[in-house]
Amino acid sequence: MPAPAEAFAGRDRREFGAYVHVPFCATRCGYCDFNTYTSDELGDGATRSGYADSLRAEAALAAAAAETAGARPPTLDTVFFGGGTPTELRAGELVRMLDGLDETFGIAADAEITSEANPDSLTPEGLDEMRAGGFNRLSVGMQSAVPHVLATLDRTHRPEGVPQAVSRARAAGFEHISLDLIYGTPGESLADWRASLEAALELEPDHISAYALIVEDGTALARNIARGRVPEPDDDLTAEKYELADHMLMQAGLCWYELSNWARGPEERCRHNELYWRSDDWIGLGPGAHSHIARSRWWNTKHPRPWAQQITGGYLPVAGGEKLDDATVNTERILLESRMVDGLALTILEPDARGRVDELIDDGLAVLRGEHLVLTLRGRLLADVVARTLTTV
Repeated sequence: MPAPAEAFAGRDRREFGAYVHVPFCATRCGYCDFNTYTSDELGDGATRSGYADSLRAEAALAAAAAETAGARPPTLDTVFFGGGTPTELRAGELVRMLDGLDETFGIAADAEITSEANPDSLTPEGLDEMRAGGFNRLSVGMQSAVPHVLATLDRTHRPEGVPQAVSRARAAGFEHISLDLIYGTPGESLADWRASLEAALELEPDHISAYALIVEDGTALARNIARGRVPEPDDDLTAEKYELADHMLMQAGLCWYELSNWARGPEERCRHNELYWRSDDWIGLGPGAHSHIARSRWWNTKHPRPWAQQITGGYLPVAGGEKLDDATVNTERILLESRMVDGLALTILEPDARGRVDELIDDGLAVLRGEHLVLTLRGRLLADVVARTLTTV
């Protein structure tokens, strides 16, 4: 298993980010299989009241690991608070965690600092405190504007709460606001999806993420489908919804830059997610968070209680990891970079892959732009097929 200290020692000058996992939610949504918890009954250090202290201590241990290897802890170019619902914590606790990252790593003056948020967890006072504390980007979990779709997803907010949340965020001075949408929910019609897109565009966000619903094993939604209580998602209808989203968002001036993400321009793209897609470096903090530095990948203990206990004992809460060889690095680059609007550099591919590239072009799944292979709209719908074609030995 790779040691974090060794990974820091092998770092180059690629961008560096931090992902902060906040595992708390008010309720568990029926489609969600994330590492989240709805109760405070998790033990010392893993409750809401003690979480910021544990997270700050983990950040300090990670920075110390870099120093042990003789490497200066790298400055953070991006920070992303995800979950869970980060804004289930008090705004002051989020700011304290951000301050801890600044104290241990340093945060660049032009850093992108994002928090995910549910509309019903945002208050004017909390938003003011977050913005004053350094947060400059908000990713609001809208998901849908249609009540029966939100009910199927077990979302707690009402459609009218989203405009209110966006208005409050703008009043607090947030520079960038993204809306997260989900399409393909059982029972959602094409008209329902159009209504959600129209409602989102009325709010004039500078970024929209739209993800096809995946029915994960073990979730309440999967059980309801298995029992016949709700229908299975229709793949053909889901594809229609993606095409509708791309058309409406592009018409509104939001251009796709990754399969599920549209932005008003390069400056409005999510820099933190681009860091993932480019296989740059990031440190993951919090229960179950993953890190990727200098061809090493590791992941934290998943449950908050042992995660906190390991930190209290003075240890980084690493549960496992792996060193990435050349073949794995190239395969992951193909999987990730082929999803982006800039396309996949042909130099990544093996020499004998040219025939497969020509096949994808002939099938209308991709085009060449200089020395990059870029997906067409049809290719985006069949991105997994493209990836399999390019990675098949």
